[in-house]
Amino acid sequence: MLGDITLSQIGLWIVYISLPILVLYFIYLFFSKAFRYMGFSSVEAFIILVVSFLFGFDIIILGINISNLYLFSFGNWDLWINMGGAIIPILLSIYLIIKKKIPMKKIAIGIIIVTIIAFLVTHPNENKGIVATIPYAFLPALFASITSMILSWKDFIKAAPLAYISGTIGVLIGADFLHLWELLNIPINDKINAVIGGADVFDMIFITGIIAVVLDGLIMFRQRKNTSIT
Repeated sequence: MLGDITLSQIGLWIVYISLPILVLYFIYLFFSKAFRYMGFSSVEAFIILVVSFLFGFDIIILGINISNLYLFSFGNWDLWINMGGAIIPILLSIYLIIKKKIPMKKIAIGIIIVTIIAFLVTHPNENKGIVATIPYAFLPALFASITSMILSWKDFIKAAPLAYISGTIGVLIGADFLHLWELLNIPINDKINAVIGGADVFDMIFITGIIAVVLDGLIMFRQRKNTSIT
């Protein structure tokens, strides 16, 4: 016994600290391999999963929150935009559009469909911002996946990137932008921050992009498996 701390307690603390790190590490390995299988590079996979995940938390450097960037104020509302939940997904989507050379017609169709679904399943809340209830919150990801698979049936390697693009941009437009005016017009007495893409790591934009890609990956794997068997 070391003072009031036993060796068993020290061991438990080590397990509690290391277990989440190991879990995240294995999740990263799984997703990065899955992403490479679906046409994403290791860097793209890293940015999609790890960087976006980390910036979902508040990162404070020299007293400045670099996870959120201030946009403007409207009444008692201060509008911000989150790095991990909005800016990084937007930049990555633009990068994928250029690199993967996905036809703009397909991108437009995917974004429009997800935008409509995201708009219908979300609503403004003066305490929580733009919200969606479970299980409806997963519908944008489902439609992003289905739409990308249909549009990329003859070019499967582009299905997952299209799912990510339509999922993230569609939710950003349908949930955050189209409901923004409704949210800012809710009368409030005190100053409140409204953060686009800022519901921590469980933000709908981040989750939609990840789920859409994973769904596409599972379908692609089954199709290739069936093709190899036949």
